[in-house]
Amino acid sequence: MKRALELAERAERLGEVPVGALITLKDEIIGEGFNNPITDHDPTAHAEIVAMRAAGQSLKNYRLVGATLYVTLEPCVMCMGAMSHARIERVVYGAPDPKRGAAGSALKLQDADFLNHRIEVHGGLLEMECGHQLRRFFREKR
Repeated sequence: MKRALELAERAERLGEVPVGALITLKDEIIGEGFNNPITDHDPTAHAEIVAMRAAGQSLKNYRLVGATLYVTLEPCVMCMGAMSHARIERVVYGAPDPKRGAAGSALKLQDADFLNHRIEVHGGLLEMECGHQLRRFFREKR
């Protein structure tokens, strides 16, 4: 998660919401990313999606079976859906997102009956650090 926080700092330097993500498989980082929808003019360029794209290229496969995704903020609906399609095994997030979080806060998409893949979810890893980074960013924006 410390690496994800470093990636989030890169997003913040670009003026993006500071969210960072990385994906591991067998204790090796296979993809990483940070929020950049503004910079890339791409509404799907969330940290998780960017990391999954990188991991897919690394493995030469769109399926990321057995992989763990670490992200500083609880994933949204789009990202949880993409993780399900990619067959991510586990997601570990830092700060919860009470308004838009789809991994337990606002929704529990990992338990949706209409999805044929279940993702193991763990929240709260370095929650204070991840939450502080986001709160500071938005406080400075206001």
